[in-house]
Parts: sequence; C-alpha cells; structure tokens
Amino acid sequence: MKTLDHIPTGKIERASKLVTTGVKLGGNYIKYIGDKIVDPENAREKLDEENAKDIYDGLKSLKGSALKVAQMLSMEKNLLPSAYVDRFSLAQFSVPPLSGPLVRKTFKKYFGKYPEELFDTFAAQSVNAASIGQVHLATKNGRKLAVKIQYPGVANSIGSDLALVKPVATRMFNLKGQDTEKFFKEIEGKLLEETDYNLELEQSLTIKEQCKDIPNLLFPNYYADLSCEKILTMDWMDGIHLSEYAQDNNDQEKNNRLGQTLWDFYMYQMHILKSVHADPHPGNFLITEKGALVAIDFGCIKEIPEEFYTPYFELANETAINDLDFFAHKITELEILRSDDSPEARKYIINLFHDMLSVFTYPFHGETFDFSNEAFWGRIAGMSDRLANDEYLRKLNGNRGSRHFLYINRTFFGLYNLMHDLKAEVVVDNYKQYI
Repeated sequence: MKTLDHIPTGKIERASKLVTTGVKLGGNYIKYIGDKIVDPENAREKLDEENAKDIYDGLKSLKGSALKVAQMLSMEKNLLPSAYVDRFSLAQFSVPPLSGPLVRKTFKKYFGKYPEELFDTFAAQSVNAASIGQVHLATKNGRKLAVKIQYPGVANSIGSDLALVKPVATRMFNLKGQDTEKFFKEIEGKLLEETDYNLELEQSLTIKEQCKDIPNLLFPNYYADLSCEKILTMDWMDGIHLSEYAQDNNDQEKNNRLGQTLWDFYMYQMHILKSVHADPHPGNFLITEKGALVAIDFGCIKEIPEEFYTPYFELANETAINDLDFFAHKITELEILRSDDSPEARKYIINLFHDMLSVFTYPFHGETFDFSNEAFWGRIAGMSDRLANDEYLRKLNGNRGSRHFLYINRTFFGLYNLMHDLKAEVVVDNYKQYI
C-alpha cells in the first residue's frame, strides 16, 4: 500500500481537499443523469459506488476526525446504502499509513530518540492504519509490542474538520432543528479525548483492572515508559479481527461463548461502572486462536451520568414501556418530550418513540436473546427507514433527546451489530455474577 509523506494539517489545505472531492461528486451526478436514460435499473447503485469511493479516497488522505466520521458511518448499516458501508468500513483498519521518515520524525519530537533507539527492533512498515493513528510491531527484552503512533495535526484540526463534515455528521446522528450545538460539542469533546494517548493509557489500565474477572476476556499490558501524548505502547496481541472471524466460523457454541463475553463486558461497563467503551467496531476486538476475546483501543470512553442512566434503562423494561404515563414522564426526563410541544406533537412523539423503543429494547425483554433473529433485524431496518423518512418529525421544533444519547446509542448499535456478526445467543443478565 502507498504510504503518506504528508498529511494536510491547515484549515485551508484540508478544506481544499474536500472541495476537490465535491467536484468529483458533481461529475458523478452528471454521469448518473445519462446513466438513468441508458441503464435505469443500475444507475443509482453505480452512483452510490462512485460517490462512496471518491468520498472515502478524499477522507483517507486527511485522516483524523474527517476519516473518523467515515469509520462511524460504516457502523450505520441501516442508514446508508451498502456501497457506502462497504467502502467506509475500510476506515476501521485499512488506510494508507505514514511513511517511515514521518514516523521517525514523530518519535524524535516526543521522545528525543528514534524508534530504533528505544526498541530492540521496530518495523518501519505499519501493520494497521486507521483514522487517528497507526500501529507498528516492535520488540523489547524478548516481548512483542504494538506501538500506536498518532498522525500529525489530528487534534488541532478537529474543530475545522467537524465544520467541514457537519452535513454528513448531521445526517448520521439525525440532528434536526436549530439546537444542534450541544451534540457537536459532545462529538468534538470525545474526538479530542481520543487524541490524548496519556488519557487512553489511563483509561486502558482502569478498564483492564475493573473487568479482569470476566472470563474469556483478554487485554494487553501497557507500558507508560514507552508511551506519551501521541505514542502508546502495549503488548502485541495475536488474533484476527472479529468481523474476519465471523465470516468463516460456523462453530455456534464458540460463537455463543464469544458473544456472551462481549455482552457481559458491555453490560458490566454500562450497569456497574457507568462508564463504557463507546467505540465498538470490529477493529477494536480480536479473536485468539483459542477462542478468547481481546479488547483494545480505549480512547473513546463515555461516562454515563445517573440522571441519564436511570430513565434510559428504566425504559428497557417491557412493563415500563407499556405504561404510557410512566413512559411519557421518562422521555421527558430524557429531553425527548418538550414543554412547548403541542398536544398533537406530544401524542405523535409518544407513539413514535414507544414504537421505536419497543423494538430497540427488545433484547432486554427476556432472560435470553438470540442475535441471529432476522425478524428482529427486519424490525430494526423498518424502524430506521421510518425515522429517516419521517417528515413530521423533521418539522417539529428543535432536536430530540439528551446529548448523552449520541454515544450511548452508538455503543448499543455497534454492540448489536457485532453480536449479529457472531449470530450469538446470550443470557441477558449474566454479567451480574461478576459484581
């Protein structure tokens, strides 16, 4: 794969790259008009494929938060056409890496030494390049290490990047109305946290200690003396990405065991720690040869305040959902219902969100749940289509919901998709035995 000797870091330079991408999209649309005449059945699919390729190619050279948006979008399987999901999923663990000289320059800047002076061996070619950083294989004192290096200028460009990709993020998070600032501040804050590797080191050590008693779950060791604000060193963990494993494995017992581990890991964080790994995409989980789950990359951690946690999970109870007075009270606490809603709007919102939460909380309504249940996924897809095309909801005043919905809902949808990849059946409250 071609390496990068330079990443645009200035606002004008990064904006120019996106303008160039926009010109390409305009050309694609002109071709689409002609294709509709000669090949109407396949014209739209061809447009989606060409647009997805050009958007991804533009974002991957920018890296940083612009590419992070593509990574997040790749998890929205019910929101975007498959061409976009397939192309954007490459952002999870397959983008052009930094060149060797740029890597050495980064080490010299932060450690005052080149990587070959810090490690016994250091592979100049990265083994994994994603949105914010890339990983190199190194050894020291007989131990294999993974060394994550952050791309230059990522933190400084987050604010301008979000302004440039705001239309995409707006659609991804279904943000409507005038009061969007609280949501974009939430996104910006989390992206900034992900660029602080000192914070990630602290968060990684904390979660590893807190979740050490969950069986079949592994974490790497981390090395503070070989880490800094922009470089993070940990044990090299052998395994394949969860999505790669799921494509070829038909051992249902093994899949259920892995699914239960993954589910317990997230439920323990949600309900006990009130702090959760909010970036559940396949690139952050490995499966070892012996069938253990390896959790990596704890840059994005979402704290769950009690005033959000309580009403949010009270509505996961089937009896509570079906008590409409109680339901209305709770979605008011969650900032979905507003005091200035008309009686007509109030009735509409209660019915809509009752239908939506009845679907999305369905896995919590029994002792066990089978994530291979295609009827459930059909209902998820149907509800996503309904929300995406709901003209009345778009016209209502302001945005709906607490800012905390952004990353908590993202976490659950990411988790649901991983569980579906595994086709796993789990015991819903199994995590309680580890309290």
